Amino acid sequence: MAPATDEKWTDHWRCFLACGIMVLSPFQYGVDFGLIGGLQAMPGFLKIYGYQAPTTAIGWNLDTTRQQLISSLMTLGAFISSGTAGIVATKVSRRYCLLSACLLCMVSNTIMMATENIGALYAGRFLIGLANGYFMTFSQLYIQESSPAKYRGWFLTIFQFFTSFGTLIGTIIDWATAGRPDKSAFLIPLGMIFIVPIFLSVTLLFIPESPRWLIFRGRFDDGVKALAWLRPVGTPVEDEANEIRGAIEREKELVGNASPLDMFTNPIDRRRTILSVCAVTLQAASGSMFIIAYKAYFLGMAKVPDPFAMSNVLSTMGILAILLNSLIVVRFGKRRVILMTGLAICGCLQLIIAVCYDKRPGEKETGAVLVALTCIYMMSYNGMIATYAWLAGGEIPCQRLRSYTFGLAAAVGFLGAWVTTFTAPYFINPASLNWGPRYGYIWFPSATVALIWVFFFLPETKGRTLEEIDEMFEKKIPARKFQEYVCHRYYVRPDEKIDEDRPASSRNEKTNPEIHHAELNHDKLA
Repeated sequence: MAPATDEKWTDHWRCFLACGIMVLSPFQYGVDFGLIGGLQAMPGFLKIYGYQAPTTAIGWNLDTTRQQLISSLMTLGAFISSGTAGIVATKVSRRYCLLSACLLCMVSNTIMMATENIGALYAGRFLIGLANGYFMTFSQLYIQESSPAKYRGWFLTIFQFFTSFGTLIGTIIDWATAGRPDKSAFLIPLGMIFIVPIFLSVTLLFIPESPRWLIFRGRFDDGVKALAWLRPVGTPVEDEANEIRGAIEREKELVGNASPLDMFTNPIDRRRTILSVCAVTLQAASGSMFIIAYKAYFLGMAKVPDPFAMSNVLSTMGILAILLNSLIVVRFGKRRVILMTGLAICGCLQLIIAVCYDKRPGEKETGAVLVALTCIYMMSYNGMIATYAWLAGGEIPCQRLRSYTFGLAAAVGFLGAWVTTFTAPYFINPASLNWGPRYGYIWFPSATVALIWVFFFLPETKGRTLEEIDEMFEKKIPARKFQEYVCHRYYVRPDEKIDEDRPASSRNEKTNPEIHHAELNHDKLA
């Protein structure tokens, strides 16, 4: 076995395979978002659920209330399922929760395809939201708990890539079928939703469970076996498993067994809960959800030529930003700086788009400007906000409360998305306020407030193991000192005590955290 410093990412191919299967979950979520946003601009869909509107650019329109519910019931369902994920996760494994999401997704999609009743369509949208909440929550928990620290940011960048890639695939399918005059225009896209949950249901059976979940449940030997499958051959996985168990036992000694109330009653956990929730909510604060959910409708009503093709362009530019992010920013960038930069760019672009449309609405040149600025917006959002918001929200919770805290954070994130998708039709629909792109006036101050919060409160966790992050929170290190703090904890067995007077390690920031811990473990056990 080569030394850890000589390890290549290909040595971790099994971990990449397992996490690669997990990223099918955000792909499914993205496909759903891309498809449903486009259906609302299809004459074939609007003939059944909408009404003729000769004065609009499309020739058809959708009642504001129906538009709200079709889009927002999915995020409402995701809010409920992710909000209860912490309770479920204490008893049910990550894989089995994802398998149940696959089944629910197929049931809900069958309902939507088999009906022309608006009430049944609402029910299908809500049920698929429940499935999507599980997809997004438990797949990220698995990645956070199974991947090495040096690849965690990379994996979660890939996670965001597949979310955007799924959205692109959904918009391409809509573009290909939008010209059909009958209900097949939307039945074909809905039928494509079955592919991922069927494939995911099968592949989940061939990968191990999250090793941290197994160790937390007292199944130490199974956790070691899972780590042995995920790590390169010859890796001392028992050392890593002992470190995980030691961190869990220490948490239990400090505060007892996990309870959802600990997220708010324990001062340290309360801080971590607030940070995790606010980090995930940065996505909604940027105003992205109204563009993602309604881009085809939004562009169509703004008289942009071929709104479905332009939707594909927007999704493609977002994917390009994530690819650039994975090659450059994940390796060299700092998360706080990236998030603040993304929020500043997105906020300013929302303001510029609103001003341009306000001054010259409906003109051809204005449409070209809207598409260009929205492309830059999607690149900034996907490359700088979406990836790091989820990453920060997942890294900050402690292991003992991770499923509770991250479930709550995901739920509040989906709640923000629901508020945006539910209220957006009031602003952009011609039958209501008819603001169109002027809606950006609301999101500039929202992004500004989010930027200020990141600057003052969000800690930098790049390159840290989850156990190191635990130590810094337990020491009550201020957010702006996280980057410079040198962790000094070393592994002890659960029945031993930690010597808080032990001198700090001389490890500098660039040292591989996993190697550092492995060396300390070896010295201690020797």
